[in-house]
Order: sequence, then structure tokens, then C-alpha cells
Amino acid sequence: MVDNWLLCDFHIHTNNSDGELSLQEVVDLYGRNGFDVIGISDHILDKPRLLMHRYKNEQPHAVEPEQFGDYLRTLWHESRRAWEEYGMLLIPGAEITNNTDGYHILCIDIKEYIEPSQTVEKIVNDIHRQGAIAVAPHPHRGADGNGDALKHLWDNHEKHVHLFDAWEVANRDDLFTAVGLKRFNYIANSDFHHPRHIFSWKSLLRCRKNVEAVKAEIRNNVGVSIYLFREDKAL
Repeated sequence: MVDNWLLCDFHIHTNNSDGELSLQEVVDLYGRNGFDVIGISDHILDKPRLLMHRYKNEQPHAVEPEQFGDYLRTLWHESRRAWEEYGMLLIPGAEITNNTDGYHILCIDIKEYIEPSQTVEKIVNDIHRQGAIAVAPHPHRGADGNGDALKHLWDNHEKHVHLFDAWEVANRDDLFTAVGLKRFNYIANSDFHHPRHIFSWKSLLRCRKNVEAVKAEIRNNVGVSIYLFREDKAL
């Protein structure tokens, strides 16, 4: 029996794609605020030109295939520091972004590059082949309001529901009640791009603080709750 709840956020972008902060700054921000588990999920894009820069500073749009090995090594290095300095688990991930057909797929515990131009089924199969978790993010609309471009998964949810380990029932400030009404497995995330986004919906998992236990709890979806992390509640 595990009595503790882990404060988690699995949808976080750094300036390796379209986030404002560096990986190191993200780790320090979440570590100082008492998080137990974070997932870094920078974009892997089918067509990089389709992702606009969110911020004025020059930065890459996404992690390119030839950069992916170095990117993972950087995440592994920071995961050691996150654990040593904050007791925080950092799990490498990605937001596999097919903007041509309008679907994003969140991967938790990625180990190899995944080609984003594939079908939903093939992407999720590649995720599961790696022993990773596949999540359907912001199923109704994007957190930036570009809903029509991101509706593919929800428009086809009856076809895709059993592919995914979980669906985002909350993304930043948005709640997707239909996910709950459908009784899909769920988690909540910030879709973090800017420091203020830390104050948003988060997941609470009741499990041990290791990667395999976290993934198992998302799949089982028994000890899962959502939590609105507010500025006046920060540590």
C-alpha cells in the first residue's frame, strides 16, 4: 500500500522547441516548487514551419531527428541533477506533432526518435514498442485556442480510445469534461511554455516514485487525481 501522492506534470516544453525556458531553468522551477515527477515533452514535428515561434528570442521549433540522441543525453544528465538536488523524477518525453493531419500525441518515457508523419496507429505502436506511455493531449482544442487544427483525435475518439493509455482531462486552464463522462483513463498537465504556466492543472498519482511505477499507475488509472496548482499554494 502506497500512502503518498506524487505531484506530477508530464507536458512541459523547453527552448529546445517552443518553450521560453531552458531545460535547466525548467528543472529548477519545478524543483523549487516541490514537484515529484515531471515529463519533458518538446515537439517532434512533421513540418517545422507549421509551428510558429511563441517568443521573440531565436530558438529551434522542434527536436530534429539528427539531434535526438544528443537531446536524450541532455535529458538523462538533467534527470540525475533533478534527483540529486530536488528528489524529483524527470522522465524524457516528446509531443509528437503531426500538424498536417491535426494530431499531437504525448509520449512519456521516450527512448528512440518517432517519425511524426505516420498515422496515429503507427505512432502509438512505436510508443508502446518502446515501453512508453501514449497520451492524447488537449483533446477538444489547443491551449492557445487553435482548436480546429487539433481536433482529429477527439473527432475520431471512438476509433482511437483503446490505443491510448490516457487522455488529458485537463490542459493548463481547460477542463475537458467529455473525457470524464466517457470514463477514459485520464491525467492533467500544464502544457508548459512560460513560467506562469506552472500554475495550472496537474496530476496526482498514488504510487512509488520511479518510472515504471508512474507508467503503471497511468495505465491502471486507479490512484489518479487532478489538482489545480495555484500561485498562492506554491512552496
